[in-house]
Amino acid sequence: MHEVLEDFAQENGLRQVSPALKLLIGLASILLCISSPGPVAPLLVAASMSASILILAKIPARFYARILLIPVSFAVMSIAVVLFITGSGTVLFEVPGLPLAVTADGANLAVLLLARVFGGMCSLFFIALTTPMTEVFDIFRRLRVPAVFIDLAMLTYRFIFILIEEAGQIYRSQVMRLGYGRFRESVHSFGMLSGALFLRTWESGEALVLAMDARCYDGKFGIPGETRPVSGLALATTLIYIGAVAGVSLRTGGLTLI
Repeated sequence: MHEVLEDFAQENGLRQVSPALKLLIGLASILLCISSPGPVAPLLVAASMSASILILAKIPARFYARILLIPVSFAVMSIAVVLFITGSGTVLFEVPGLPLAVTADGANLAVLLLARVFGGMCSLFFIALTTPMTEVFDIFRRLRVPAVFIDLAMLTYRFIFILIEEAGQIYRSQVMRLGYGRFRESVHSFGMLSGALFLRTWESGEALVLAMDARCYDGKFGIPGETRPVSGLALATTLIYIGAVAGVSLRTGGLTLI
């Protein structure tokens, strides 16, 4: 996944656009989504970000839908709980024999939360699929973010995908040996996987330290950066877009599904 994301970030149709501008658009869209009192603005953000990813950045639709399905599925499961715990308003649906009911307020809140998650994740994927992480870290450096924080973020970002790949290799080996055939075997296999993953992580960390020492590491990572100027037209278009979404959020804040 790390290699695929980085490949798209390095070769997408928006590669030559200023990373600061793309970061501004993505972060502003996320803030507008989570602060919107109604679902219209987040859905507008989701539609515009998805169109930018698919049409302008030329990211394959199947891959984009697959990675977007993961957070949306978690959001749907969470929203299913919200539907039944918000008890005020007109009752729309009741579960026969159980004290569970879906109310108008619960349905409106569930739609709002789903729209916020959907819009926020589309904005986040816009950043991830169009901007390499090295450029994001370079922007942090230009903003005078402490070097320790940037170094830790770089190491964390790298090790996340190392852990995922290590865990996947161990899990596939256990499945081939029927390690998850029964519940007791599954618990034992999961414990073995956790222990082996901890040891491999420790070994990977020690190998990284040795490699850094061999390259005369002085306490600061070098970040390759390339300055791309922001044109006045691009900046004006970005500000118009952000202002338009903010205006839609204010004008449609009182709209509800029911």
